[in-house]
Amino acid sequence: MRDELSKPTLALEYTFGRRARGHNTPKDIAHLWELGGGTSLSDLVQIPITPVTISCLSVIFVLDLSKPNALWGTMEKLLQAAQAHLERTSSQVQKSKSGVKHQTPSHSAARVLPKDYPDRELISPFPVPLLIIGSKYDIFQEFDSDKKKVVSKTLRFIAHYYVASLVFTSIKSESLISKTKSFFLHLAFGLERGKTVSSDPLKPLIILAGSDSFGQIGSPPTVDVDITSLHAKNPKDLWKKVYERVFPPESTNEQRELKDPAKDPQYSEPQIDAMRAQKDQELEQYKRNAAKSWKGLELET
Repeated sequence: MRDELSKPTLALEYTFGRRARGHNTPKDIAHLWELGGGTSLSDLVQIPITPVTISCLSVIFVLDLSKPNALWGTMEKLLQAAQAHLERTSSQVQKSKSGVKHQTPSHSAARVLPKDYPDRELISPFPVPLLIIGSKYDIFQEFDSDKKKVVSKTLRFIAHYYVASLVFTSIKSESLISKTKSFFLHLAFGLERGKTVSSDPLKPLIILAGSDSFGQIGSPPTVDVDITSLHAKNPKDLWKKVYERVFPPESTNEQRELKDPAKDPQYSEPQIDAMRAQKDQELEQYKRNAAKSWKGLELET
């Protein structure tokens, strides 16, 4: 609802969208699965990615532009989790000998690339259509211009490398929300997306899959980084090293602690949490009493 405040996603949430094709015709339905919790619950991608859904599946990654230090790590782990399960599922489909007809991703990026696609031999197309959304642009636009260039160029590289579309957005901008919706409608219902393209790193990026190239993107932005001192195995690794020199990754200690969703602040429920804390205290007291009783029993024997 337009007047409803947005809430953090709880683990994996489902909703759907419908669109009428014409008068007295069945409505098209798009099933939307939203995964929350950052990287801690990435295993849940296996629920919406199945042999039945893979033939008409698209993936959307929402990255928080206001937290550039966590951006690469989040992006890399989620991409790897989704890609690994897509490949396992695709393998299951290939090996399936049941009577049910499953299809491999018919609109997979790897299947629709024309022979003259930019940098065809240097990229690694994601198995299914991919959209990368940079959220909270209203905060990101206040960053130092050099840092904005690093984030923007890096995400352009990643989008082109995986043959993905890229759009920056903010819930505080109706114009950006409208442009983002056009990408959703394109993936969900096959509607034509807007043809606007914006590659200026100091403005909201709007990059359509296939409209960019490594030549246009250029080399990694070397902000106080001696690129010759970096030992990289491939271009993607080089971009990662440059990016993490500018935005050192956050400590993983906090991420390990948040592996348990019950300890994640975005899922807090004051009344339930208070009861949980009370039960935890009672359990600890029980353990201490049990330990004392066991010691007493040992002394008697």
